[in-house]
Amino acid sequence: MTKLSKNSYLFADSELFKVVQMSDIFPDSKTFTDYVPIRSLEKIEAKYLKKCQVPDFSLKAFVEKHFYKQPFQSIDYQSDSTKSIEQHLGELWQVLRREPATSEGSLIEIPYPYIVPGGRFQEIYYWDSYFTILGLQASRQIDLIENIVNNFAHLINRFGYIPNGNRTYFLGRSQPPFFSLMVNVLREEKGDEILLKYLPVLVKEYQFWMQGKEELSDENNTHKRVVLLEKDVVLNRYWDEHDTPRPESYREDLELAKGSSVYPEGIFRDIRAAAESGWDFSSRWFRDGKNMSTIHTTEILPVDLNCLLFNLEKTIFRGYLLAEKKGKTDQYFALAQQREKAIEKYFFNEKKSFYCDYDFMEKSYKNHCTLAGVFPLFFNLSNSFQAKKIAGILEEKFLKDGGLTTSLNQTGQQWDAPNGWAPLQYITYRALVNYGFMELANTIKTRWMQTNEKVYLSTGKMTEKYNVETTNIEAGGGEYPNQDGFGWTNGVYLKFCSLK
Repeated sequence: MTKLSKNSYLFADSELFKVVQMSDIFPDSKTFTDYVPIRSLEKIEAKYLKKCQVPDFSLKAFVEKHFYKQPFQSIDYQSDSTKSIEQHLGELWQVLRREPATSEGSLIEIPYPYIVPGGRFQEIYYWDSYFTILGLQASRQIDLIENIVNNFAHLINRFGYIPNGNRTYFLGRSQPPFFSLMVNVLREEKGDEILLKYLPVLVKEYQFWMQGKEELSDENNTHKRVVLLEKDVVLNRYWDEHDTPRPESYREDLELAKGSSVYPEGIFRDIRAAAESGWDFSSRWFRDGKNMSTIHTTEILPVDLNCLLFNLEKTIFRGYLLAEKKGKTDQYFALAQQREKAIEKYFFNEKKSFYCDYDFMEKSYKNHCTLAGVFPLFFNLSNSFQAKKIAGILEEKFLKDGGLTTSLNQTGQQWDAPNGWAPLQYITYRALVNYGFMELANTIKTRWMQTNEKVYLSTGKMTEKYNVETTNIEAGGGEYPNQDGFGWTNGVYLKFCSLK
């Protein structure tokens, strides 16, 4: 992993950081990780260790004196709900736009303009950006799409992968690999030369996800993100290079570890791996399907991740086909074929007639269904019989008045019922369109858009997630309040508008 300067937020090991994160001077743990020190962290730490012994020492005053909060327009933005939602979203692109980022505090430099989600999230996020890009495409902001893709290419070239976001405390993990889909959006606009341009970085990202594959054996069947299941069958899991509390959720992670029977390093790694999934958090990662203290993400092969990697293999194959590199073309065609067969074998649960995650330690499917199970349909990996069964389950069990619920479990986690999220509405819509279920697809689209519109009319906000079961109640769960903005919600709404 590329080393950063000592003045970065590898500061998380310092005594000052730990004391602040365990205090109640900020509303959540992310706030302080985004503050910028006014001088070297070593000098601030030394001063803290000396000053904290004074009887009238104020931790909050000390932090305010030695750190500052970066000003961001979107935090203070007030919308005008008398404007149409389309006008509002058109204005929001400028509010959420950031110019090239310089390395400051925990922020990692990226060279081109980009879009942030909004609210507490004032940095670029990996998988969010694909759904934001869909809205930018509908708004015909193609140059900004190219800037975002170039930023991610820059991060791959620098670190070997795309971090969760451009913050130093995200180094060590990525997010669902949507980069190939972003490249394909740009390819739709600019032609096949786009695929050739980004082929080297697509290959680099693939190598990151497959790191250690050649060293796998029956005796040692896991390494980082790869798992050997049988001869020549390797699938992927989520992982993180670190097994410590997340700096941006320091207190929350320590408190969870206290209530778990798992050794702390194990639970911290599983928490971080779930954060890499983007579904932080969901019952799909819990051994008992209910309690986060039973989290075991690194023992699970996620169906959505492996479908995304199938798409990455297929995209690289197409790139080498354009480049007329027959050896490489054959290699990636074979890899995509192998994964396609493995997805069918290890993820389609005949008893439930649905795609489920696979627990490779127990050699069994996870017990409950989530919208991750529609990814095989999104990538055209299912047969018509499977698609019909899945469509029926979506309509009977997942579809609510406000759209699709993320899972069928109510656990208090934000990636469970009764919450709906924009990216999964879009993935499911496209999945159903692929197999001709237009009426159900359009019902989902219409109900979701109406939920967005209803909340906008009453609050003037587009939010991160929505309660799709009781649409007059705000979505909840998770480690922080529902956020306003919101990049991927805006993107999916605008994309849906363009499909009317």
